[in-house]
Amino acid sequence: MVPSAAAQNISELHASPFARASLVAYLFLIAYASWFPFTGWQADKLSALPDVIRQWPLYWTLFDAGINVIGYIPFGMLAVFALYPRVPRWWAVLLATLAGALVSGTMEVVQYFLPSRVTSLLDFLTNSGGALSGAVLGALLTPLILEKGRLQLLRKHWVYQEASRELLVLGLWPLAQIYPQAYLFGLGQILPIASQWLSALLDTPVDLGSLLLHGVQLGAEEYLLSETIITACGSSGAILICLHLLNRDAPKAALSGLLLLAALASKALASALLFQPEYALVWLTPGARGGLLISFIMLYGFSFAPALVQKRLALLLLLISLIVLNLVPGNPYFAATLQTWVQGKFLNFNGAAQFLSLFWPFLALWVLLRRSATSGGQG
Repeated sequence: MVPSAAAQNISELHASPFARASLVAYLFLIAYASWFPFTGWQADKLSALPDVIRQWPLYWTLFDAGINVIGYIPFGMLAVFALYPRVPRWWAVLLATLAGALVSGTMEVVQYFLPSRVTSLLDFLTNSGGALSGAVLGALLTPLILEKGRLQLLRKHWVYQEASRELLVLGLWPLAQIYPQAYLFGLGQILPIASQWLSALLDTPVDLGSLLLHGVQLGAEEYLLSETIITACGSSGAILICLHLLNRDAPKAALSGLLLLAALASKALASALLFQPEYALVWLTPGARGGLLISFIMLYGFSFAPALVQKRLALLLLLISLIVLNLVPGNPYFAATLQTWVQGKFLNFNGAAQFLSLFWPFLALWVLLRRSATSGGQG
């Protein structure tokens, strides 16, 4: 029996693991952003929940409504891409919109049990509208991106096979710079948070960093050196992930430079919005400048290494950055600067931004270690 032309066309199309992995990651970000800070859960007054859900908010701004729409546009797009090619494009739009509404409804209902969050019918409607907008945009972009589009061809020509997880990690790296950090590219500082949790649990002050350092006090020179190491290793580790994925036909220098510029631009824009415009480059301290310079020197030498060596170096440098970052005590200047953070306008995304800044290095390490165990990398 000769297969039909439509069946042959479908068999030639391939699903996008990158889109599906991105959808799962974005769903976690939505949940984290919606339920942050995960404290003060309460289960009383359940009978009032239906009235609260139907109630229109007394106070709302166009800015908040717009942010709610924008926040769910990527979800709608990724849902359509994830359903490709199993579901026809416009059926995928319907399913993606319904999924967005279901996710938003779930987030809003759970927020009722968090005293620091507000359950809002407006949020549900704007989120659902964002999912619909993203789904339609995704359907329109499917031929360009997934059906033998220019981006798909460039990926085939420039990137080694089965690199979807690594590409997702690289795409999240510039976004991870949005949340304020004590040091440039200082992602993954979980020891202070763990200390706070233990202090609350044990009802006594606990400082894990001081325990590991045995009470050693750091001076200005040690802080400067630590910042240089964190910046150099954090930057080089991320760029090396990019370099080890690219084959000989790819413009490695240009793509790596674009990735670094995207991270720095994200950092500058976030600093200007979250603090004040004059603080856009406040993070470009002497230690950060020194770390960037060392990173450029290291990357120039490492760019000639085999892909397998680049992957192992990325793993090592990210580990060094994590260790130094978590051992260095909190920067008092950064703590004072953080008090001026205009958090109100970005309350819905503070949790997601912090989540990325904390867990991006661990996600990158997991991807690198998993790739080593399964394929051994490219030689």
